[in-house]
Amino acid sequence: MKRITLFLLLVLPAWSFAQTKPTETICHTSATEKFAVLASNKKFNRDHPSPLPYVHETQAGGKMIKLKCADGVEANAYYIEAKVKSNNWIFVFQEWWGLNDHIKREAENLYNDLGNVNVIALDMYDGKLATDPQSAGKFMGEFKQERGTEIVKGAIAFAGPDAKIGTIGWCFGGGQSMQAALTAGTQAAACIIYYGQPEDKLDRLKTLNCDVLDIWPTQDKWINKDMTEKFQKNMAEAGKKLTVKSYDADHAFANPSNPKYNKEFGADAYKHSLEFFRARLK
Repeated sequence: MKRITLFLLLVLPAWSFAQTKPTETICHTSATEKFAVLASNKKFNRDHPSPLPYVHETQAGGKMIKLKCADGVEANAYYIEAKVKSNNWIFVFQEWWGLNDHIKREAENLYNDLGNVNVIALDMYDGKLATDPQSAGKFMGEFKQERGTEIVKGAIAFAGPDAKIGTIGWCFGGGQSMQAALTAGTQAAACIIYYGQPEDKLDRLKTLNCDVLDIWPTQDKWINKDMTEKFQKNMAEAGKKLTVKSYDADHAFANPSNPKYNKEFGADAYKHSLEFFRARLK
């Protein structure tokens, strides 16, 4: 009997730790880390064929600039300044490929179509650029949210204390759009997520200071129905306004460089994005 009791005293604590540790790890995993796990998923990589070749030549005076960051490492950004001084800003976030010419084109489209607004597309990979899924997965897996937050803070400082900030991003950048809106605090004016990882921690969502537009393709196997419904529930519980615009399409449907691009749905999603920003950046 004594041997059985001693065995239980030794084994049960270890068994209990083994049972609870994975749950605790999941609970403390950030939204960015959860999405980064997909970088090692072969099917996720296959669903992201290399982007079509494209070279962007600015028609609006866009240029690459350096941003000072508190961690001492300068960040890169593609910046288009408003023609007339404006406190309205759009922060644009890349897909998992990096700050490529496709993203610069999207930044310029937003600049032209929204009117008097400053647009800045942030290089979240610090100069690294992928042209194939293997490299993109590597860069996304190596990305640290701490560095990403420093880059966003550098952009906020560049925009100034009076800036009203709208954020937008696709895939990896959709999640970064959400994180940037949280980082911007009271300066956040609007957040748009295209098939990106939403924030799922209720305490963080309660600190959000702007409305969110979630562009969601119903065929998306990664940002799926369960994840979207949980996001809706959490946002409602946090007392925040979320609009989900769904399309019968797949992940990356709004990207002209992707074979899954749907021109009709992409144009409609973009129209709603412009309306969303215009209503909140006045």
